Order: sequence, then structure tokens, then C-alpha cells
Amino acid sequence: MFSFDWHRFLLNDQPATFLFEVIVRVLLAYIVVFTFLKISGRRGIRQLSLFELVVILTLGSASGDVTFYDDVPVLPVIMVFIVLLSLYRFTTYLTARSARVSKWIQGNVITLIQDGLYELQSLDNLNISEDEFFMELRQEGVEHLGQVRLALIEVDGQLSLYFFNDDEMRAGLSVLPPAHRQDFTQVPKTGLYACTHCGQTEEIAAQQRKVCPRCTAQLWSAALNTRRLH
Repeated sequence: MFSFDWHRFLLNDQPATFLFEVIVRVLLAYIVVFTFLKISGRRGIRQLSLFELVVILTLGSASGDVTFYDDVPVLPVIMVFIVLLSLYRFTTYLTARSARVSKWIQGNVITLIQDGLYELQSLDNLNISEDEFFMELRQEGVEHLGQVRLALIEVDGQLSLYFFNDDEMRAGLSVLPPAHRQDFTQVPKTGLYACTHCGQTEEIAAQQRKVCPRCTAQLWSAALNTRRLH
């Protein structure tokens, strides 16, 4: 091997027809990564759509290989960039002209809380832990769900919150961590309790075990009615 061997630099030992294989490889990688991200959920993706993240990840891998390994030829990597750019522009074209395609690629705004209660279908389908979601609520100054009129998960993963006025607020499920919230299957004293799964509030008598009428869960926490700090 010697320096500035242009054939090695551009194609290494690959034939020129290998560039067509690169197109197929990139297309397959694009589809596989995109499908994986759609299935695994979008949590943690901020400001980027799914297909934009796919482009960034694939370009990062391709550019990393050509940067660090001297046996990776340049022309196939250039083809990767060209194909990805074409796919990106084509995807952008489709999303701008088709509401259905845009909805499938970008996703929908998801309603997670409405009138102080979880939307059960959204909650069960989201790939998000309760602890992570409660952390985000606490960072926005939320102490319990009864303070929240509407909570939306935007297409970029951001959380948008809309609050009740103080005179409209109702008791709700505490979002405080376990050290500051006790959960019960058999409540210790009579009072208002919130279902820890859906947020439904019920008056429960002391030592009673109750099944939530909204979601059939059986774990309860004392409902809070504190006002939100502005």
C-alpha cells in the first residue's frame, strides 16, 4: 500500500457497481432504523422529527466510518450522503403535500391528561415510565393532576401543560415521589383518594378495598387539593 493511491482512496477493492448496492443498503438502513424508532417510541427526541433523526444517525455512522477506517472507500460514503439527501427531500415533499403521510411520519399530538385525569388509551400506549412523566410535571410546578386541565405530548416529545384557574381546580393524584406519597390497596382512614393508574378520585371508607370504576385498578393514594404556585 502506498499513499495517494486514488483507486484505494475512492473505491478500495470494490467494483463500481458496488455503488448500486450502497443505494440498497442505505434504503434498507433508512427503513429499518425508521421502523425501529416508530415501534420503540419517541421519548427523548427533542425538536427533531423521526425521519430527521434517522438521517442524522445514518450520516453520523457513515461519516464516522470514513473518518476512522482507512479501508473504507470514499465514493460509497458520498453515495450514502446523496441517497439520504434524496430520501430526506422526498420525505419532506410528501409530508408537505399529504396530511396522511405527514401524520404517519411526524406523529400526532397526544392528549395525556384531560380535566385532571389520565387519558387511559394514551397512557397505556405510550412508551414512558410514570416516574419520568411525574418528574416532568414536577419541573413545571405541578403537585397533583387536579391542577392540570390539559396535558399534551407534542410531536417532538415536548410536554405542553394547560392549568385550571384556582377556583376551578379539583383534588387529584399526587405526582410527588414515593418518599412523599403513600399508596394503599386498603386505605387506612376515610377520605378522598385518587387511583394511581388513571387519577380517578373516590371517597373511600376506612379499611376498605376498592376497585377503580374507571380502570379497574386497586391501588390508591390520598388525593391532594393544594393550589399551584404561580
